[in-house]
Amino acid sequence: MKHSAIALTVALLALACGGKNTVSYVNSPGGEKDAKTKVLEAGSAALQDKTPVNQLEIYLDGFHFYNGNLGAQMEAHHYCTKLNEDLTQCVIFDGNGRDAKIMGVEYIVSENLFKTLPPDEKKLWHSHQHEVSSGSLIAPGLPLAAEHELMEKIVNTYGKTWHTWHTDQDKVLPLGSPALMMGFTKEGQLRRELLADRDRRFKVSTEEKRRNRADLSLRPILPGANAWQSGDIRQLPPLAGHQHGGKREEGEKRDEREND
Repeated sequence: MKHSAIALTVALLALACGGKNTVSYVNSPGGEKDAKTKVLEAGSAALQDKTPVNQLEIYLDGFHFYNGNLGAQMEAHHYCTKLNEDLTQCVIFDGNGRDAKIMGVEYIVSENLFKTLPPDEKKLWHSHQHEVSSGSLIAPGLPLAAEHELMEKIVNTYGKTWHTWHTDQDKVLPLGSPALMMGFTKEGQLRRELLADRDRRFKVSTEEKRRNRADLSLRPILPGANAWQSGDIRQLPPLAGHQHGGKREEGEKRDEREND
């Protein structure tokens, strides 16, 4: 166990080898950086402390959908730090290059912390069990063995995710209200073309990862999580009159009821 933990640490420090292969979804307006801005940025990079940002050492790539709209799906690049063994925080981007836009945040808690949440709060959270066991959640750049150890720590956790820039729809600027996002819970929900495109860019096989993770211990999902499956949808109103997620089709509503 000691040697495997060391191997995982070394692998985490080498995350940069995952590559920058996903461009941002949007092209925002604005003038090119002038010379003064570039000098200020260079000075900031050299002189200012970036401790909180530098802790975002773990890179995860997966998929979300709008709570209440299973058909509105998108890829999400998570850059995370473990605050302790029970709590992780992530900043979510729409790509992994210099032009990536911040889409939102995700907080990840252990089973023990999830049990302490009030009943209404639990309805905002989703389980990670299917995302991990299906192979759709990956840690780009990690060797398969190190990724397996990381997924052991994630598989029975719970996440609360808010997207603040809906880059699947708002191609210029972040508009409207934040939206609560959910994770997939069974096969056939995530669009095949999204998964295939991700696998192509990262040169990975979701099926290979699924087989590699078949030995993970999957504990019963705790009551209260994935409330959308029973039709209990929680979402902020469109404060600026800007609706996100698109129109739900009746078939999608039926699929969600069948997932219960």
